[in-house]
Amino acid sequence: MTRLSVEMLAADAPPPITSAGHAQLGIAVLVGIAVIVLLITKFKLHAFLALTIGSLVLGAVAGAPLDKAITSFTTGLGATVAGVGVLIALGAILGKLLADSGGADQIVDTILAKAGGRAMPWAMVLIASVIGLPLFFEVGIVLLIPVVLMVAKRGNYSLMRIGIPALAGLSVMHGLIPPHPGPLVAIDAVKANLGVTLALGILVAVPTVIIAGPLFSKVAARWVDVPAPERMLPQRASEELERRPGFGATLATVLLPVVVMLAKALVDIVVDDPAHPTQRVFDVVGSPLIALLAAVIVGFFTLGRPAGFGKDRLQQTVEKGLMPIAGILLIVGAGGGFKQTLIDSGVGRMILDVSQDWSIPALLLAWLIAVAIRLATGSATVATVSAAGLVAPLAADMSTTHTALLVLAIGAGSLFFSHVNDAGFWLVKEYFGLSVGQTVKTWSVMETIISVVAGGLVLLLSLIL
Repeated sequence: MTRLSVEMLAADAPPPITSAGHAQLGIAVLVGIAVIVLLITKFKLHAFLALTIGSLVLGAVAGAPLDKAITSFTTGLGATVAGVGVLIALGAILGKLLADSGGADQIVDTILAKAGGRAMPWAMVLIASVIGLPLFFEVGIVLLIPVVLMVAKRGNYSLMRIGIPALAGLSVMHGLIPPHPGPLVAIDAVKANLGVTLALGILVAVPTVIIAGPLFSKVAARWVDVPAPERMLPQRASEELERRPGFGATLATVLLPVVVMLAKALVDIVVDDPAHPTQRVFDVVGSPLIALLAAVIVGFFTLGRPAGFGKDRLQQTVEKGLMPIAGILLIVGAGGGFKQTLIDSGVGRMILDVSQDWSIPALLLAWLIAVAIRLATGSATVATVSAAGLVAPLAADMSTTHTALLVLAIGAGSLFFSHVNDAGFWLVKEYFGLSVGQTVKTWSVMETIISVVAGGLVLLLSLIL
């Protein structure tokens, strides 16, 4: 919670919430979320505007003065953008540099050259997971679609046998692994350790993507046996380039921030002394800002120069990478504003009070809340930021490990059953040439498998760790 919101709560010093107060706050949450859902689904309003209006409605129904609700929202928006906005921007630059330099194509072509036959679905998972680390989900789909169609057509594979593993790899990265916006916002909201969350996220992601990708693709291919659609394949970036970066350099650049952040988490565990020089160095080097900034700067030399990019071309790449993320930053920021409105109006404390009387585990509660918002809004990011705000008070007494698992439970729930109110649903349908029913049988079921398997693994880890 920010200093301003703490001062607001301290100044108001409200008495303990009564049963009637709980009921009013519960109604306020339902009305606020209902307004957001209605504006997004019925009136097709941009999620940023819907979250803004929904936050103000929630504050009003909860009985908060309008000026306090506005202050809560703007404070939360500013704090969230300050916390994750730069990281999203750096991730966007790295993703654009990876795509424009032909580095992504180099990774794809190298792995495909080594795989064939039954190994191909597993190769597609590997490609999508590596490419999906620095890229937003929609960008990853656009980047991988030509590869999926090419492999399916040339190898005479069912489109689902190749496409589902690729989609699973992208989706798991998007929902569970920082530096994607959803996990970053959840980490910031519940004050989780990024390195520990990243390590546990990878631990959960590996079996999840295997089950939802190569294994489920066998079933999906029987349910929906379609060939790659006959269409003009989009031109790949590297077809316009005379040369492109090498596989090793590209892979090292993509994995650099992940390795550095994991190293910081390992040093924190092994050294466990904030004053120790080694830990102080890794606290700086392994921070998300420095890790991603280092990857971008290294990428200028390992990706840009081998592709023949001069200073002007690199500047254009950076600008083009930043332009599409304005909407994402505003949605994420508005989600943070909604979260702060929930906290300042007393909803967070209400959930904490009520949950003490429930037998449902906190991690399962977080998963269920994220599932409900995902089904209603269709947005994994909106589901993540909203659920994180609701369950943030539950993390107060949790260990570092369980706080990280809380983030992963929210991320897993945010991927549940994508359907017609999700932009990703229509992207998959149109690119793969499927009917609505076929998209539900494949993409929607795959998303549900990811959500349930990841959620189950998170609960299992909570019993072990």
